[in-house]
Amino acid sequence: MTNRSNIQKLVYTGLLAALAGVLMSLEFSIPFFPPFYKIDFSDMPSVIALFTLGPFSAFFVEVSKLLIKLFTVGTNSMYVGEVSNLLGAFIFIVPMWLMYKRSDKSIKSIAILLIVNVFIRTAWMCFCNAFITLPMYASAMGVSIDDVVVMVSSVNPFIKNLPTFIILATIPFNLIKLTLVYTLSYVIFSRVRAAVPGFRSMNSTARV
Repeated sequence: MTNRSNIQKLVYTGLLAALAGVLMSLEFSIPFFPPFYKIDFSDMPSVIALFTLGPFSAFFVEVSKLLIKLFTVGTNSMYVGEVSNLLGAFIFIVPMWLMYKRSDKSIKSIAILLIVNVFIRTAWMCFCNAFITLPMYASAMGVSIDDVVVMVSSVNPFIKNLPTFIILATIPFNLIKLTLVYTLSYVIFSRVRAAVPGFRSMNSTARV
């Protein structure tokens, strides 16, 4: 890769990181879900970065957006949400890139990989919430996990314990969020890669 290509790659990565930071700051809650479950579209630049610039650029975008959000907006989850987001990004980038490298790298293959990753990432978030982030959230608030479940049951009375929390909150929330984010990412990515030759040249293995 030439120096010009390296500079171009850095510029695109920086722009995507800045965009991701802005999008993450525009997070919003949805009804019947815990208040610390928020939807944002900051993974969209990461998807574009992964398939056009590679995994290191995608990871840089993910880390940068968290730093941008913390410096501009701060945290409303005592950093637990940011930790969860970073862990989710790792599960997005690593398996997706490994599967992408083994695929024919067509637009159709990318769509299939995104669909598969919805379920991989949702399964990971179930484990992560049950054994990592939810205990961290409870610890940061100085309460037990059962107390957190009681807190969220006010927005969904069907949530009674940790298993119902996972089934009625974690799974549907991640399916909704990831489906929205990946669908929009795919639509935008397919158009950007076709319209901007520089993006296509950053990753010589990609083809439509």
